[in-house]
Amino acid sequence: MNLRNLIVGAIMATVLPSVVCLADDAKCRASRRLLELGNPLETARVSITDKKALRVVAMGSSSTQGYGASNPSFAYPAQLKMNLDKMLPGVDVQVFNKGVGGEDAEEEVKRMKADVEGHKAQIVVWQVGTNSAIRRTPLDKFAEKVRAGIDIGRALGPEFVLMNLQYVPAVVALPDEEEYARVMAEVAKEKNVGLFRRFEIMRAWYNDGMPYAQFVTSDGLHLNDFGQKCIGRLLSLSILNSIKPPQLTVEPKPRN
Repeated sequence: MNLRNLIVGAIMATVLPSVVCLADDAKCRASRRLLELGNPLETARVSITDKKALRVVAMGSSSTQGYGASNPSFAYPAQLKMNLDKMLPGVDVQVFNKGVGGEDAEEEVKRMKADVEGHKAQIVVWQVGTNSAIRRTPLDKFAEKVRAGIDIGRALGPEFVLMNLQYVPAVVALPDEEEYARVMAEVAKEKNVGLFRRFEIMRAWYNDGMPYAQFVTSDGLHLNDFGQKCIGRLLSLSILNSIKPPQLTVEPKPRN
């Protein structure tokens, strides 16, 4: 391992302790294990290093669109850009919000090419699964659509990060919500793409004593301001942990 890699590794060890706890909100946290995407995002790393640019397409439904947030700037794609801007000084970061409320995997696959093409993105974050689970889409059909969406989008150049279901009352009440999360993990591994484990991260919040009202709106489905902002922040750390860019600057506060 060369000196540069040793330095970057030391930086990332500081960025991601065993439990990440953001400095400006002690309740926004996740274990290091849950923040591992499982993919190095090499295309993004090269773009950051060589071009000082990073473009991300946020594909999804109402969570991506920002439904539930009191201000569009609190939606997770906007928060993702804000945090990447802070952590990557000198890098031109753009995040394109392609969220359309109410859509499921099948509908998003139909617009994947049109919404990704032209942005010259290095990463597509595809938030998917919740609406498919609520609509009882058969698991095999759901997996087929996720595979198809990845193939269509990746043919345009970017790498993929799947964002799985949210852990909220409307989803937890389903008889097999964990099966949809399982299928997404299997497809991510099969296709060699990243997986942001939103379901497991939010479940850890709840199991750790955080009430649903802290991160979910009164409809029991959509993320509120805290939920949106925290997911955006943790996603930014997950992406940077995979890329390990030398420009990284962040000072998270370890959990007490």
